[in-house]
Amino acid sequence: MSSIIINKASAEDVEIVQSLGIQTFSETFAEDNTEEAMKKYLEESFNTEKIKSELNNPDSHFYIAWEEDNPVGYLKVNAGNAQTELQDATSLEIERIYVKKSHHGKKVGQLLYDQALETTQQLKKSYLWLGVWEENQRALQFYRKNGFVEFDKHIFRLGEEEQTDLMMKKMLD
Repeated sequence: MSSIIINKASAEDVEIVQSLGIQTFSETFAEDNTEEAMKKYLEESFNTEKIKSELNNPDSHFYIAWEEDNPVGYLKVNAGNAQTELQDATSLEIERIYVKKSHHGKKVGQLLYDQALETTQQLKKSYLWLGVWEENQRALQFYRKNGFVEFDKHIFRLGEEEQTDLMMKKMLD
């Protein structure tokens, strides 16, 4: 495997982020959810206007993982009002670490997480937090391995379905 490079995404990367988002979300969650719920979520979350708006938000930061010319995953972190919930000025939210299934187990997620950690330090935040579906054992194991602890739960809507996300955080020194 060639090396993975992490680059900050720009407003010109709309199609790459959109394509990665749809592919990786589908690969991860399609078999556990209805086709209808998936279709609705993908249309709402990854339409061109929404991705453009997120990429242009100064409080959201996107990073793309590249293997040569092939985008294989991405990270989205949110500060301030861009955070989906807490909106604590001292925190940074990891909203998405998505990696193509073809690259699971190849440390791409870890590299993206390391980028989130670096961004947290650059922005002088005290802690990282995120929500992760309680059924996503792979992700839960990954975050626990990286020092995250559960602190709450919230409801995540996928189409008309309500799912429980565990909210986790990691304090930084």
